[in-house]
Amino acid sequence: MLKVQNIDVFYGNIQALKGLSLEVSEGEIVTLIGANGAGKSTLLKTLSGLLKPKGGIIEYEGFSIAGKAAQSIVKSGISHVPEGRRVFANMSVEENLELGAYLRNDKAGIKKDMDHVFELFPRLLERRKQQSGTLSGGEQQMLAMGRALMAKPKLLLMDEPSMGLAPLMVKNIFNIIEQVNKEGTTVLLVEQNANMALSVANRAYVLETGRIVLSGTAKELQESEQVKAAYLGGL
Repeated sequence: MLKVQNIDVFYGNIQALKGLSLEVSEGEIVTLIGANGAGKSTLLKTLSGLLKPKGGIIEYEGFSIAGKAAQSIVKSGISHVPEGRRVFANMSVEENLELGAYLRNDKAGIKKDMDHVFELFPRLLERRKQQSGTLSGGEQQMLAMGRALMAKPKLLLMDEPSMGLAPLMVKNIFNIIEQVNKEGTTVLLVEQNANMALSVANRAYVLETGRIVLSGTAKELQESEQVKAAYLGGL
């Protein structure tokens, strides 16, 4: 579904991604783990058109999307749940969700998908008229996910969904990631909580200073001494 080959991405003169390659097949949950500053968020921003690669190939469903406008990438079926949630604070929960569907004009489908988002996140239904800036961190994360799902993505890019959340909320969010995947959405997940990420993923990549240094099935990485020492608290 997604094929990334040898991409280089720069912030000014600083190279953030160095010849990075990875693949995501339809129906998978693939996770990317690594320390802060490894380049994980940079990769997602590049895939969703917010950054342009200097070189390399990005293909989605066989078509090149490298350097394409973010809007056309969303239209092609890729949605991005950004790090830090980025909800529109002065708008209601419902208005945020409607914005997620701004490229769609199938009213019945939009209503059906909004009802489904409220099924996945009953808390959002309770708060549908509330200003998004007044929600808790966990509720804002639910809203960011719901908003991305309103675009009806085939591929969901998720950046640090557990950041700053209580353990119970983290478990809830990861259960929903699994459910969304079972319903047919492919997921590329960037996550610092390596234990949680590897528990839901099919495959995983380890990113260090802009390069992939390790890849394999989630189980292989969970059992890797290198990964245990660096990312799993030596468990």
